[in-house]
Amino acid sequence: MVFVASGSLILTSCQTANPYTGEAQRAKATTGAVVGGVLGAVVGGLAGNDSTDRRQKALLGAGIGAIAGGGIGAYMDKQEAELRRELEGSGVGISRSGNQINLIMPGDITFASGSSSVRGQFYATLTSVAKVLNKYDKTLVDITGHTDSVGQRDYNYRLSQSRANSVAGFLQSKKVNSQRFRVSGQGPDAPVANNSSAEGRQANRRVTIQLAPLT
Repeated sequence: MVFVASGSLILTSCQTANPYTGEAQRAKATTGAVVGGVLGAVVGGLAGNDSTDRRQKALLGAGIGAIAGGGIGAYMDKQEAELRRELEGSGVGISRSGNQINLIMPGDITFASGSSSVRGQFYATLTSVAKVLNKYDKTLVDITGHTDSVGQRDYNYRLSQSRANSVAGFLQSKKVNSQRFRVSGQGPDAPVANNSSAEGRQANRRVTIQLAPLT
């Protein structure tokens, strides 16, 4: 399957609020341009039920070494610190659970309503994510799309899968090894807020990227 995105972007510094903490954040001054360009990535085998064990074996077979047990925490600490530095002011939420790092990309800043094409204004943010993932290549990358409960379930599942695929395709276009990926769409089945309010529905519309160490 081929994912293609094109457009232009110019980003400048501004004040934003973290969508999950409500804290004001200073957006980094970023200026870039993709004018009339076409971004294409052939995404093969991203979606599906490939297990963690299968991905680990594929990566080890490709010569990417696992992290030694005693060094896992420090490796993930460094990766988290760089992600926080790169994504400051982007609107992306970052959380940590043990040795897993979670990136939460709100749907309203990542995609236009009802669309699975990544917004041009979000290219710089995903490029920053790819930069860190390429530096810390000993992590598995689970990309999951989520929706609110409004509308037909089948449509929501397809939309969540398509959005996860678009994020994966962009990262792969930035040279992130797709053997690290597991890509899925959960539709409305994993809400983080109550769908009875507009704020809750907005929080549920998101793409998450979970990073776990290759061991």
